[in-house]
Amino acid sequence: MLVPADLPDLPVRAVLDDVLGVLRERGAAVLVAPPGTGKTTIVPLALAEFGRVVVAEPRRLAARAAAGRMAALLGEPVGGTVGYAIRGDRKVSRETRIEVVTTGLLVRRLQRDPDLPGVDAVLLDECHERHLDADLLLTLLLDARAGLRDDLKLLATSATVATDRVAALLGPVVRAEARTFPVTVTHTPPTRGERVESCVARAARRALSEGDGDVLAFLPGAGEIARTAALLDDVPVAPLHGRLPPARQDAALRPGTDRRVVLATAVAESSLTVPGVRAVVDSGLARVPRTDHRRGLAGLVTTRVSASVAEQRAGRAGREAPGRVYRCWPEHEHGTLPAQPEPEIRTTDLTRLALELACWGTPDGGGLDWWDPPPPGPLAAGREVLTALGALDPAGAVTPRGRRIAEIGLHPRLARALLDAGSTLAAEVVALLDDDTLATGTDVADTLRRLRTDTGPTATRWRREVKRLSRLVSTDQDAAEPAPGDRTTTDPATVDAAEPAPGDRTTTDPATVDPADAGDPALVVALAYPERLARRRGSGSRTYLMANGTAVDLPGPAHAEWLAVASADRRPGQAHGTIRLAAPADEALARRAAPTLLSEADEVTWSGGDVTANHTVRLGAIVLRERPLANPDPAAVRAAVADGLRAEGLRLLPWPERASRLRARMALLHRAMGDPWPPVSDDALLAAADTWLGPELTTARRRADLSRVDTHAALSRLLPWPEAARLDELAPDRLRVPSGARPRVDYGAEEPVLPVKLQETFGWTETPTIADGRVAVVLHLLSPAGRPVAVTRDLESFWRNGYHQVRAELRGRYPKHPWPADPALATPTARTNRGHPGPRG
Repeated sequence: MLVPADLPDLPVRAVLDDVLGVLRERGAAVLVAPPGTGKTTIVPLALAEFGRVVVAEPRRLAARAAAGRMAALLGEPVGGTVGYAIRGDRKVSRETRIEVVTTGLLVRRLQRDPDLPGVDAVLLDECHERHLDADLLLTLLLDARAGLRDDLKLLATSATVATDRVAALLGPVVRAEARTFPVTVTHTPPTRGERVESCVARAARRALSEGDGDVLAFLPGAGEIARTAALLDDVPVAPLHGRLPPARQDAALRPGTDRRVVLATAVAESSLTVPGVRAVVDSGLARVPRTDHRRGLAGLVTTRVSASVAEQRAGRAGREAPGRVYRCWPEHEHGTLPAQPEPEIRTTDLTRLALELACWGTPDGGGLDWWDPPPPGPLAAGREVLTALGALDPAGAVTPRGRRIAEIGLHPRLARALLDAGSTLAAEVVALLDDDTLATGTDVADTLRRLRTDTGPTATRWRREVKRLSRLVSTDQDAAEPAPGDRTTTDPATVDAAEPAPGDRTTTDPATVDPADAGDPALVVALAYPERLARRRGSGSRTYLMANGTAVDLPGPAHAEWLAVASADRRPGQAHGTIRLAAPADEALARRAAPTLLSEADEVTWSGGDVTANHTVRLGAIVLRERPLANPDPAAVRAAVADGLRAEGLRLLPWPERASRLRARMALLHRAMGDPWPPVSDDALLAAADTWLGPELTTARRRADLSRVDTHAALSRLLPWPEAARLDELAPDRLRVPSGARPRVDYGAEEPVLPVKLQETFGWTETPTIADGRVAVVLHLLSPAGRPVAVTRDLESFWRNGYHQVRAELRGRYPKHPWPADPALATPTARTNRGHPGPRG
């Protein structure tokens, strides 16, 4: 155990013996400890009792900060007893006993050697955040431990108590209670039309004025942080997010000399400690990955935080003294927050996960222990993409190309573009696509020109990544990590799993790249996202149709007919997506970059109310060429007419009264008697169109042909034989009443209705039925003027109870018509007392 005796008395120290005891006995455990208890820095030092420890952090910033904090506690520089490894930066030595890495990097190490030689204990920090890499790492470690390394100690830490499932996977739960100070919560919702940045800035000023200490404000992303900082130009501000240079990140994590406002993303929720904070301002928002597989749009979206995240953020205010929390949403909305954050595995693109599983030898993830298993649909979509990229063979097994793509550590789409384009420009474009926050406009080429000349830290970070990627593809050797004893501070070959870029289905095989195209940024974008090649809809339009069928709008002027779209998103309520980053292209490049999206066929479709027949050349959904067909295939025409009918509905057909009545009578018999009487609802008729409309579909070519269909004759084809002979008996068109009249039965409602004048039913005591007595007819009894005066399904009850009231109300109004005291003995009639016929209607 490396824990020095003079460490701060953090709460986790009280349970260290319990943690170590469970690990000695069971080999695996879960530690639940709120933020600020010391689980990230003290526990790894204690785990060194077992030997060499690897700590997996979900973010690079947290990995560097945790290593720096532990090294400081030991009075050593980073790279001695405690080191770290993240993508492009590694500080370790032969003396290193605790190495802090990102979860993605540890997945790569585990894939190379599931034995994890030289590692005695693994700590999975902040597993409650449910990042995709962290969930995958937990699953692979459990599998490796079960089959190869039963001696490996495995500890997962969580800041929340929602650990039932992970405890079932790992074993006993040890809890450390935080010693916190009381925190007062104030809700400061935005005013009407106020942006979130303005609301946060207003709440931060209020926090500064109402108490002492620093203010920690949570915002969803770097853009919101920059805009909020501009609104606080008279206040010391320290930004904190993963895209900042390390020096600026470190500055935010050190105590300030003056009171300040730290503007942070979710990185400050749990694994990092920001000293001096007495107040928290919570925007209530976070940026999380989401994928819309249907539209082919994916990326980071802004959502409301969960209740557990809101509590974690609030807890930052009460670590060192009584604190204050200002929540930028109405108090009544707090109860509507989801309890826990949604696991990334349920919402994000799973192409990279599918590749990792194939490399592990379990392409469908079966037989593995998961916190939440990957959804089958998105996982299958990911495998389709990988098969198209040549990373998987048709049986789903990983290919040598797939292993090379996995070793690069990027999203497979980006790795494919890097390998197939194989140029310095490809490395530049891929580094931009992997971090599209670098873009200040929508044009890839403009962004590249700026980054090449800019001397700021953001451009410097980009150029460093370009060099790393260039070295990865300039050698035939795998991107191997240096041995733990080979100390380095900037190792471009250190591979960390990048945050997945948006990805969706495609059917594009690896394209053959002409060296003449190597200088075109659009080619690199198209190799990564062939299904996002897009063509303008008409001259001057800013709307483009992508090959996957999704329409997207370009925010500025649209000068190019073709674009290779690198990034696009769609907000709720918008009909189209919005292009965020793209490169001008042309048809020739599109054909070279996406050859198997090309198709040429005769297309007979229903369009605009008629059948259209063309010989068409397409790139996905984009029509490149088409010419009319003089003699289309009759079977294709019939299918197109049927498609049109299904798309536009039965309103394309005429429905005269005779056909409508037949349909209503058939519907009643189906409801009352079932088989063999068929259903005749819209859905049922559309599904059976080939049966009852067969001859008409064969000859129809356009909407006008359908408007002339004899639907009565067509429906008659559905009548069952021999039962059809009883149609008029089971569902008669008319019923005879006591007066001898034959009024028509109305089948338009759920129950059959017979409208009949009251005087014509005298002496009628039994309510009429149809459908072999299964259905009672509802009688609408009419006045002499033809207006309803009573509705009944029970004539006997009406004569006994209702008739006398009707008689009393109407006999004075209609004195010429009979109103006998005893209708059972009266003669039914349609005539007046003088023998003249009464009015009809």
